[in-house]
Amino acid sequence: MKVSELGEFGLIDLLAKTIGKLEDKQLLIGIGDDAAAWYGDTSIQLATTDSLIQGVHFTLGIASWEDLGWKAMASNLSDIAAMGGVPRYALVSLAIPPHTEVEDVTALYQGMIELAQQFGVAIIGGDTNSAPLVAITITILGSTRNRDKHILTRSSAQPGKQVAVTGYLGAAAAGLEMLTKQLQFDPEATALLRRAFLHPYPRLAEGQLLIDQGVKTAIDISDGLISDLNHICKASQVSSRIQVDRVPIQTIVKTKFDDRALEMALSGGEDYELLFTASTEVIDKVKRAASCPVTVIGEIVAGKTGEITLVDRNGEPFELSKVGWEHFIAR
Repeated sequence: MKVSELGEFGLIDLLAKTIGKLEDKQLLIGIGDDAAAWYGDTSIQLATTDSLIQGVHFTLGIASWEDLGWKAMASNLSDIAAMGGVPRYALVSLAIPPHTEVEDVTALYQGMIELAQQFGVAIIGGDTNSAPLVAITITILGSTRNRDKHILTRSSAQPGKQVAVTGYLGAAAAGLEMLTKQLQFDPEATALLRRAFLHPYPRLAEGQLLIDQGVKTAIDISDGLISDLNHICKASQVSSRIQVDRVPIQTIVKTKFDDRALEMALSGGEDYELLFTASTEVIDKVKRAASCPVTVIGEIVAGKTGEITLVDRNGEPFELSKVGWEHFIAR
C-alpha cells in the first residue's frame, strides 16, 4: 500500500499504533490531538510541532519571507490555543537552499519574532540544514496557567452539545485564490484577504476563555471546518449535524466569490478559528465574555462515529464536494 492510498490521517493512526501507548502516569495526551500534554510540577505541560514546506504550503512568489515567518509561528501557536494553553518557548528547524539570501532568512525570523513577542514567546533554539527547498518546522512548548486547570481536547464531545465557532470563515481560502490567480480587487478587500491567508492571528485568549467558561472540547480550524469537525467526532465517537446557513462567512468573501463562499468557509481551511462544543448555557457565557463573534452552527448527535450531516435552512441535505485538506491524497 502506498502512503497516498492510506492518506495523512490513516498514516497518523498507523504510526500511533506502531509507536504504541506510552505507559507514563504523567502523560495526559499523546498522538492524536492538537498538542501533547503531560503533568508538570505546577501545571499541565504542552508541546506541538508543525511545518511549512515550499511547494506544499507556500510559494515564494506570493508570500514574502516575513509573511512566512509569521504564518509558521501562527499555525503552531494556534495548536496551543486549541488546547486552551499558554505558549512559552519556540524551537525553529530551518532547511534552506544554499543560495538563499541572508537578508531573506533574517526577514523570516523577523516575521516569527513579531508575532511571538505579542504572546511572550521566546525562540530558544533549533536546527539549520541545507535542502533543495525551504522547510520551516516550529515546535512550541507551553502549559496551562496552573495544574488544576483542565485542557481542551478533541475526545470529549457529547451528544446534545452545541457546535460553535469563533470569528468568521473562508477568508484564508479566498486570500489564497486571490494571490495564486492574481485576482484584482479593491484595496480594502485585497488587504483583508491577504492578511487572512498570510497573517492569521491565533485565538490564544479565546482558548483560555473557553477553559474559564467550562468548555471541554475544541480544535483549531486548519484543515477546514468539516475536516476538523470530523477529527472531533472520530476522537469522541459521535456524529454531528451542521446547518450550513448558520456558518459565519466574511462579507467580503460572499461579495467577491458569491456561490463559492460557502465551500470556502466549510472546507477551505487555514482560518485558525476555534471550533468547539458545549452546552447552550456555556456557549451563552462564552458569547458574553468573548471579544470576537461566537456562532452556533449545529449540534453533536449520537450515531455513526465521525459522520457529519450537512443541511440547509429547510433541513434538506446539503452536498459538499470537498471536505478539507489532507496530505498525500491525490488531487
